Amino acid sequence: MRRFFVVLLAIALAWLWVLLGATPAFAQAKTINYSNTNLENRDFANTDLVGGVFVAAEMRNANFAGANMKGAILTKGNLLGANLTGANLENALGDRVTFYKAKLTNAILVGATLSRSIFNEAEVTGADFTDAIIDRYDILQLCQRAEGVNPSTGVATRDSLGCR
Repeated sequence: MRRFFVVLLAIALAWLWVLLGATPAFAQAKTINYSNTNLENRDFANTDLVGGVFVAAEMRNANFAGANMKGAILTKGNLLGANLTGANLENALGDRVTFYKAKLTNAILVGATLSRSIFNEAEVTGADFTDAIIDRYDILQLCQRAEGVNPSTGVATRDSLGCR
């Protein structure tokens, strides 16, 4: 009987140790939060912004060239005229984002959610939109100027958008 209680106590202590030391899977030690901030003309070129939060951020003419923005949250952000050349926006949440006149040349937007976003006059040469969620109207508009092949993924922009 004593052995049973010792084993039970060991299991309880191990469980408590795991419980107290556990970190949620979605937690990040260095999450960047720029929500509701003015980042106009800021230079984030080649910066590690993985999982960064840019909700409703003003990012006009900001430079994100070559930035790693995997899993970033850009909801309601304004990227008017921003430079996202070669940026990695894989699995980013970019719903209701203004990409008006943004440079998305060679950007990776694989699996990104880009619904209800504005892409008027955006440069998309070499951008990879594979499995991205984009409104049908925007796809039709993007297909009119889509060209090139993404140098990192090897996917043609027109193919990634499903252009006919």
